[in-house]
Amino acid sequence: MAVRSDDIPDDADRRSRLLGMKLRALAAEHLGGPLDDMPTGFPDGAAMMVDDAAWVLVAGAAARSLGGALAWAVRHGATTLHLVAETDTGSLARRAEHLAFPVSVWFAQDRLLLRAVTEPLDAPGEPMVEHLGLMDVISAAGAAPNIEHGVVFGEVRGLEVCRVVDEPTVGHIAELGDVGSFEPPSMTVPDGVLLEVGVGANDREAFRMLHGDLPTVEALASVVDSVVAFRSADAPQHPLNRLGQERYLRWQLEQDPSLIGMTLIEPAQPPVPRPNLKDPVPCVASGVTVDGRASTVVCSVGVDLDLVGFVADVQEMNDTPVVVALKQRDVVPITTELLDLLRSPVEVRAV
Repeated sequence: MAVRSDDIPDDADRRSRLLGMKLRALAAEHLGGPLDDMPTGFPDGAAMMVDDAAWVLVAGAAARSLGGALAWAVRHGATTLHLVAETDTGSLARRAEHLAFPVSVWFAQDRLLLRAVTEPLDAPGEPMVEHLGLMDVISAAGAAPNIEHGVVFGEVRGLEVCRVVDEPTVGHIAELGDVGSFEPPSMTVPDGVLLEVGVGANDREAFRMLHGDLPTVEALASVVDSVVAFRSADAPQHPLNRLGQERYLRWQLEQDPSLIGMTLIEPAQPPVPRPNLKDPVPCVASGVTVDGRASTVVCSVGVDLDLVGFVADVQEMNDTPVVVALKQRDVVPITTELLDLLRSPVEVRAV
């Protein structure tokens, strides 16, 4: 008898079934008895209910999986969550400790589940003195200097346009150009240090190959002018305004803190380093309320299920009250429901 092509599972369907079988086997072994129900699909994993407990397996990178697993558990009426992962279990366990919803994080070793050991946040690194010396160059070109986890970089309305890096060759940049009406800072770029210009690592490398002989301030100022044209509310759709939208929101709040009832907003370090410029990740600011109280502001754009995990790390990082700033369209029930699961309440303010 001929087998129809639609009877043959594709690779994604086959992987989903295998992950479901793995989760059922792990849960059965842990609970000490067979389970009849088959798990359902979950992004790069599987999920199932056992009585009133949700079991979720994440097979790939799990660093930002806590919120999605919580959302699945809440939507299925679970009262507890067992999150099984192969990576990032220490950070998941740390974030889970800030939840009022009971979460157990497990590491899967063969058919055995090992309880995850909480991994503390790394202390943010300190920038090199030589790297700090280029902050004046960044400012002179019209970008805003910033420091996160020991990295010195420059932003234009929330978009990174340059970064200070170590340069193995000596004296790659020897002079600073004069652009427009401002005077470049009087300083010498230290040997072995380079201010790379561009948006993202690939862009910086391409810019360096094409314009390596262009003085630093002049090179950066040309990029700043290009970016400003696209980082505004009425600009046409362009990759330069689709990147780092949460940081553009933070920049807007810096210009007008009253949008969220503050008198001052300043960029602050995130609890963990940002992995890249492409993927949207919330960002952090320090704020001062109208009555003079210090607050921590988390800015996010879009519906991010793992915003709750990020905020948990922000609460781990400091003990000031947290305000979550969202666009009005992004204040949806699942986001507020997940944030309500945190032990320390947060306030959501729409912009």
